[in-house]
Amino acid sequence: MKNILITGGAGFIGSNLALKLNDLGYKVTVLDHLSPQIHGLNDEDSVLYQSISGKVIFIKGDVTNRKEVEKALHGQDAVIHLAAETGTGQSMYSIEKYGQVNISGTALLLDVLVNQKHTVKKFILASSRAVYGEGKYINARSEAVYPKSRSVAFMKQGYFQMLDDNGQPLEPVATDEDSKLHPTSFYGLTKLQQEQMVKLVCESIGLAYVILRYQNVYGAGQSLRNPYTGILSIFSTQILNGNSLNIFEDGLMTRDFIHIKDTVEATVKCLEMETANNAILNIGTGIATPVLSVAKLLMAAYQKNVPMEVSGDFRIGDIRHHFADLTKMNTLLNVQPKVNLDEGIPEFADWVLEQPPAENNLLQSLQEMKEKGFLKT
Repeated sequence: MKNILITGGAGFIGSNLALKLNDLGYKVTVLDHLSPQIHGLNDEDSVLYQSISGKVIFIKGDVTNRKEVEKALHGQDAVIHLAAETGTGQSMYSIEKYGQVNISGTALLLDVLVNQKHTVKKFILASSRAVYGEGKYINARSEAVYPKSRSVAFMKQGYFQMLDDNGQPLEPVATDEDSKLHPTSFYGLTKLQQEQMVKLVCESIGLAYVILRYQNVYGAGQSLRNPYTGILSIFSTQILNGNSLNIFEDGLMTRDFIHIKDTVEATVKCLEMETANNAILNIGTGIATPVLSVAKLLMAAYQKNVPMEVSGDFRIGDIRHHFADLTKMNTLLNVQPKVNLDEGIPEFADWVLEQPPAENNLLQSLQEMKEKGFLKT
């Protein structure tokens, strides 16, 4: 396989992946509509777009447009489907947009593969940890449980931990791929529907597939414009502008942060290794890091302190804890994450300082979510 199509290939993960595949000798085609939310209004001046310009075959187009999809698929050996709307909070009130891009766009790709002659041999889907919802916990009896979304009434009172049906605290554990799938956001629901469509259709036509449940990916190339995704980018913009940081809930919610280099390495291995065929894999580090710790690491990296307010604010659809079980990733891909946060955050900060100042649209996005009723203060 030498000809690779990356949908959404001008985005954060996509551009880094395209450059890596280009270095490895693959012929890369990128289909991307250059979303203003990620690339700005002057899209072709975007840092992400410029990083791949001239190095790949670029098609400015949309995964919801049949003619553009057909053009992009022509002569391809594999598809890496990254194109998606990705903001968890934003998805709760931009339902039609998320449904059209994430669900209908994926359906169109699969429809073309089913109904027209093609040369595609493998389909890789970028899914998300969001399909798990709150993920896996154990109760006081060491039983695995998959709790529902937290009570808004409890969170308004400042209680954010996960409880079982009897009101007893639960302990988060690594979430494996066989865990219950119960998204708490519309974004997560669209990713789950993508997974189901890809699995069903690819199995029906004998097309190898891989579904990758990415955790929180960060690193150089992350959009500094998008106020809806990427907590490191959001915090960085606030710190560099001298603004205070609003730390939601009690600051102790955790995420599994994986560096873009490790993400790209795992994705390339899925493309090249047959052991990954027809598998669903977590891609992460298996380490749970509190959001408050990330804020402190960033201020240390920028050598700039700003006020931090642990506000108790919270968003409907956000999860409390999540970190991935990596057993399948380690076994099938023979890969281990190499970059930890102590190394990755300073590297990310150095890259950010080289970029032009980013627009600070955070307050506007928070006000939008508050007006829609999905941000509680």
